[in-house]
Amino acid sequence: MNDTTQELSSQESNGEIEDKVHDSIVAIQKKSSLAPRVGIILGSGLGDFTNHITQATSIPYCDIPFFPKLSAAGHAGELILGHFDQIPIVAMRGRSHLYEGHDPLWATYGVRVMKALGIDTLIVSNAAGGLNPRFAVGDVVLIDSHIDMMFRSGLTSNHSGIQVADMGIAQRLGKTYDESLIVATLKAAKESRIAISRGTYLATLGPTYETRAEYRAFRMLGADMVGMSTVPETILAAAMKLRVLAFSVITNVAAPDITTATSHDEVLVGAATAQAKLVTLLGNLFSQWSAPSA
Repeated sequence: MNDTTQELSSQESNGEIEDKVHDSIVAIQKKSSLAPRVGIILGSGLGDFTNHITQATSIPYCDIPFFPKLSAAGHAGELILGHFDQIPIVAMRGRSHLYEGHDPLWATYGVRVMKALGIDTLIVSNAAGGLNPRFAVGDVVLIDSHIDMMFRSGLTSNHSGIQVADMGIAQRLGKTYDESLIVATLKAAKESRIAISRGTYLATLGPTYETRAEYRAFRMLGADMVGMSTVPETILAAAMKLRVLAFSVITNVAAPDITTATSHDEVLVGAATAQAKLVTLLGNLFSQWSAPSA
C-alpha cells in the first residue's frame, strides 16, 4: 500500500495539485502503459460493468498516491485500464462523495487524473431516484441538464467555510453535457432496442435520502431524477474541455404521497437490474467510434 494517500488540502495551489496528479500518473503507468481515450465513472451498484473490459489492469485506489479513500457501499475503489469494444478506456469502479467529508477538489480528483492520462471523453453513471412519474426501476436516463443543490463543484475548494473558485478553469466552462454524444447515444439505444429517456438530474449533498416534501419540491423545480453525485465531476470535466456524457440508472421511484423508506440495498438491486442495458448501450455506442491506431 502506498503511504502517500493523504487527502488534498483545501489550500492546494494549482501547481501543487498538478504535482500530485503527476505522482498519481507515474504510479499508474508503472502498472499499465495504456493511453485511454475514454474515462468512465461507475456509480453505486454499477461496478460489474468492468467485467466486460478486456486486457484489463486493475489498480486499487490505495496503491495510487492521493487517490481518495471510499466509504460508501457499492463502490469497490479500483482504477481499471483496458479495452471496451476495442476502445482503450480507464474506468473508476467507485467514486468519492462530498457527503463522505471530502473537499470538492478531492472528490473530483479522479477526473483530473483521467484527463492527465489522455482521455478526451468522460462518461459518468449514477444510481438515482426517479422523480418523473414516467420512470420505472431499471430505466436508463440520459442527463441533458442538471440542478446543482450541492453548491460545491470540482472548481471550488472549501477553506474556513468559504468557497474558493479556480476561475481560470471556470472561465472555460461551457455547456456541460455534449449534445452530439447525447444524439449518438439515442441512436445507439434505438439500434439496441433499449428504451431511453432524457432528463434533468438534481444533485444534493446527502447522505440522507429525500423526504416526501423534497420530492415534491424537486419535481416542481423541473428535476426528473435525484442523487448525491455526478454534478461536481461533470462540471469540472466540461471546464477541462472534456466531452461529457452522463447517465442515471433509476433504482427507486419517488412516492411523494406515500410514506416509504429508501434503503441502499434497494438502490444496489435497482442498479443491477439496469446494468445489462447500460453494457449493451455503451457497446453499441463504442462501436460507432473507430478504434485508435496502435
